[in-house]
Amino acid sequence: MSELRIQEAMETLKGSGVRITPQRHAILEYLLQSMSHPTADDIYKALEGKFPNMSVATVYNNLRVFKDVGLVRELTYGDSSSRFDCNITDHYHVICEECGKIVDFHYPGFYEVEKLAEHVTGFDVSHHRMEVYGTCPECREIKKH
Repeated sequence: MSELRIQEAMETLKGSGVRITPQRHAILEYLLQSMSHPTADDIYKALEGKFPNMSVATVYNNLRVFKDVGLVRELTYGDSSSRFDCNITDHYHVICEECGKIVDFHYPGFYEVEKLAEHVTGFDVSHHRMEVYGTCPECREIKKH
């Protein structure tokens, strides 16, 4: 994770009129460093030692701000807690059914799926979402023993 990426995110926030607080900076930095697609609770637990007066509500409120300015994407899967992804490029996710781990993967035909759906159905497609489910290598290794 580069300092440049944090600086770019900070500039995006400032450009949107969002004040940069130490908590906001820490939450954003955690998101940019994390490849695990954390929940708000994960972020809160990771930062509570550094910010003992910060609440889970503060984390949620900041995530909403980041989402509103386009810095994060909220991922919702069924009844589980929302996960947050700082990678806002178009990509898919592979989700472990054992531990819940989420990993990004890119597929070159991302837009072809939408074009095909439009062609076959006549719909004016705005976006799509696809998740792939399975068992991650770590959980597969645990199952072997």
